[in-house]
Amino acid sequence: MFSFLKKRPPRPDKDQAANDKFNSSWISQLKSGLIRTGGQLADLFSRNGRIDDDLYEELEAILITADVGMDATNALLADLRHQVKEHHLSEAVQLREALAHCLLKLLKPLAQPLQPATPKPFVIMLVGVNGSGKTTSIGKLAKHLQAKGLSVVLAAGDTFRAAAREQLIAWGVRNSVTVITQQSGDAAAVIYDAVQAAQARNVDVVLADTAGRLTTQAHLMEEIKKVKRVIAKAMPGTQETPEAPHEVLLVLDANTGQNALSQVKAFDEALGVTGLILTKLDGTAKGGVIAAIAKAHPIPVRFIGVGEGLDDLRPFVAEEFVAALLGLEE
Repeated sequence: MFSFLKKRPPRPDKDQAANDKFNSSWISQLKSGLIRTGGQLADLFSRNGRIDDDLYEELEAILITADVGMDATNALLADLRHQVKEHHLSEAVQLREALAHCLLKLLKPLAQPLQPATPKPFVIMLVGVNGSGKTTSIGKLAKHLQAKGLSVVLAAGDTFRAAAREQLIAWGVRNSVTVITQQSGDAAAVIYDAVQAAQARNVDVVLADTAGRLTTQAHLMEEIKKVKRVIAKAMPGTQETPEAPHEVLLVLDANTGQNALSQVKAFDEALGVTGLILTKLDGTAKGGVIAAIAKAHPIPVRFIGVGEGLDDLRPFVAEEFVAALLGLEE
């Protein structure tokens, strides 16, 4: 009935066997990362019983505790009841794929891959609160872009933490990528220099790190707005091309739960966020906040991350995420 969920979108790759093996490993990691919620749902749906109000109440409790939020939970349950009625479902075990169908409808619009294009360089600004994983995500993102044949320059725009600068330099060494940095100076100046360096060297993409900041601290949010304005001065738009930054990626820690939704709203209001990176889906995260974002403040989820390895950041594919969360075989 919902068999389309079992088919992952094809990925172009010359070595299909290696690609399939890699995808299988990724799905296993993702399932492990979502086990906290997936285990609860698996237990609920594996019971021998009929679909009744008690089952719906248990499912509602699991979704809310999984950070799905009230609005998205209510929407999912309403759609689920419709699917049950339309397809004449009666057993608890049948509810799993019906829920997958509802989740996929909610999440699929968010699955929009990052597509660096003209102008050159394509400037990507990464923002987020302290500890969300911005610097690590930049290192992994550089590897992803290089695999697509794009040249990359990194801008060490987190000038508040010397450790962040050193961490980014280390990622640059791992990826054989130039890192533009300064011992002192503000973030805007560093990123401005990086854009100019990329233009001079004909580099495809600039990845700009920024310092973490709390959304409740107005002066820090004003400062990040200034950084964006300076980037625009480094590469103003024309009739044919938009001004830089061409992409503003908000990095979210999946363990922050509903607070992630507050971050999305605040950063989007300040900067016009164009995409999200959800990190640390490592077994402690519940994963449901993606559904909350999809319902309350939909912004494309460009990437999700499950670990610390270079290949542990991959484009968000709704079918993969739903299948991993619910334990469906693809």
